[in-house]
Amino acid sequence: MTATGTGADRACVVHGAGDLRVEGRPARAPGPHEVAVRIAFGGICGSDLHYYHRGAVGDFAVREPMVLGHEVVGTVAGFGAQVEGLTVDDPVAVHPATPCDDCPQCQADRRHLCPRTRYLGSAAAFPHVQGGFAERIVVPAAQIRVLPAGLALERAVLAEPLSVALHAVARAGEVTGRSVLVTGAGPIGCLVVAALVVAGARSVIVSDMQDAALAVATAVGATGTVRADRPDDPGWPAEVDIAVEASGTAPGLDTCVRRVSRGGVVVQLGLLPPGDVPFTGNLLVTREIDLRGAFRFDHEFDRALDLLAGDLPVGPVVTQIVPLADARAAFELAGDRSRASKVLLDLR
Repeated sequence: MTATGTGADRACVVHGAGDLRVEGRPARAPGPHEVAVRIAFGGICGSDLHYYHRGAVGDFAVREPMVLGHEVVGTVAGFGAQVEGLTVDDPVAVHPATPCDDCPQCQADRRHLCPRTRYLGSAAAFPHVQGGFAERIVVPAAQIRVLPAGLALERAVLAEPLSVALHAVARAGEVTGRSVLVTGAGPIGCLVVAALVVAGARSVIVSDMQDAALAVATAVGATGTVRADRPDDPGWPAEVDIAVEASGTAPGLDTCVRRVSRGGVVVQLGLLPPGDVPFTGNLLVTREIDLRGAFRFDHEFDRALDLLAGDLPVGPVVTQIVPLADARAAFELAGDRSRASKVLLDLR
């Protein structure tokens, strides 16, 4: 086993709604099949914001102090005796999921649907799965991906949310030559735009209520934008072949169902509020619209890293980088969509 040091590592820990602290966490050495990673950057996700503001994501409430974060990259600090193919200081990304590999979903190569998946920074299980917003973490070697040559850590940190976007686009089916509406221009929505452009979409129209978010969508490849709160905006398409709902709102879903063409596809990517959500369901019947969910990802993680190593124009998605010591300010900034898209924590 390669030595990694001892002591305590600083981490961004949520204790409950509104209670976010930067505090020390005991360091541990990696086991035989584990890798220790010095985290350089972590992207603040919508679920991290929910844990911070509400103390829960959906029905999963924080019941013990939990390190947040699942979009993390860094360098290898050490590894166990059974780990091969790594060198200390290798730049790496961390795939956040550890599926069971035994359930029907895993056996069908749909590991992202594994009911026993352990996901970094998640309160779905108890004890909770501690996340990646720490100076050093230890994870199974299977979660480690060495970065392609030349891919900077600041760019590689987008691999996890880009994987989510790639999976949503895959769920839409054939995209080449199709017209697409994306509702929601947050970081995920904008990465969906980039993924659609790579997939060959003919046009990508994006709706949002924030001009700053729509500017990011344009910068990553949207062919048009519209304000979601202006239904008479002439930029709205009469109909589209595919709609991707990335805002996580009932009005967004309703808009997608109303705007997609007969026989079209709606992909629900954004997590909707808990409880029942009203929408024009009869249109699913009379227009034979396919409504499909898109949840997380699996193999797309490697594809995301390859795309990021190329010239995919996703740089504008990252708007601020904030030191770990100012984590609370970083979370407040990340929640202000008029000022920020993707905010990164700098843990170096």
